Amino acid sequence: MVEMQSLKGNAMKPKGRTKFFSVLLGILFVAMGLAAFSQLLFLGRIDDPGSDSRWKDDKEARLLRIGLVKPEVLNWSPRIILLHKFLSAEECDYLIAIAGPRLAKSTVVDTSTGKGIESKVRTSTGMFLSNYDRRYPMIQAIERRIAVYSMIPVENGELLQVLRYEPNQYYKPHHDYFSDQFNLKRGGQRVATVLMYLSDVEEGGETIFPSVGDGECECGGELRKGLCVKPRKGDAILFWSAALDGNVDSNSLHGGCSVLRGEKWSATKWLRQSRFS
Repeated sequence: MVEMQSLKGNAMKPKGRTKFFSVLLGILFVAMGLAAFSQLLFLGRIDDPGSDSRWKDDKEARLLRIGLVKPEVLNWSPRIILLHKFLSAEECDYLIAIAGPRLAKSTVVDTSTGKGIESKVRTSTGMFLSNYDRRYPMIQAIERRIAVYSMIPVENGELLQVLRYEPNQYYKPHHDYFSDQFNLKRGGQRVATVLMYLSDVEEGGETIFPSVGDGECECGGELRKGLCVKPRKGDAILFWSAALDGNVDSNSLHGGCSVLRGEKWSATKWLRQSRFS
């Protein structure tokens, strides 16, 4: 009888071990699930820096809008990146408020003198912020953000330009880079541009890249070849006028489509190869 009981006890040991490992695996799976869930909750909180104390007290994270800005690559050659929620609503309204009383008819750069001249190519009104304006904390925050996302130093940037397009106003396709030596004296070539939308537009006002892609898009109520980006308040486009080899990229051709209804407010920052003076 003793031998029979001993055999039964030994026969039950493998079953006990199997049960133990099953329980252990169950605990591991539960732990992994809880970890994944907590990460999702954390990522959700990042969308609102104010809801997480780790971001609330981080001035740099708030200045750069960490977790709010969502980069979306639209094209690789030329490089075009759409930065969703790049500006806050308050920053957009602030730029419009300080620019409004100082608007004048927009000009284009004269390649022989470097000065602004009126042209039918561009029918908007606009103004440039001054070096004095750059002392304001909100302007400094925007310029700092541009530098970080473009990876081009603040001092390489030209003065910020604010533009307003009313119905039937536009900017015909053009390049931001220079083809003359005169304009290269103040910091070298323009290598990149950050175009920020300060308002929504009821209809029209898209930014078009005619040399990008093989499809068609709606530009000022018409179908045209290329890639179009619809203005949305707070969004920004970062695109490069220079290719990876350092040469200017003719495919960076771009324009502002006609506004059909409403107003289009935007701000532009051109970025140079070296310090702009």
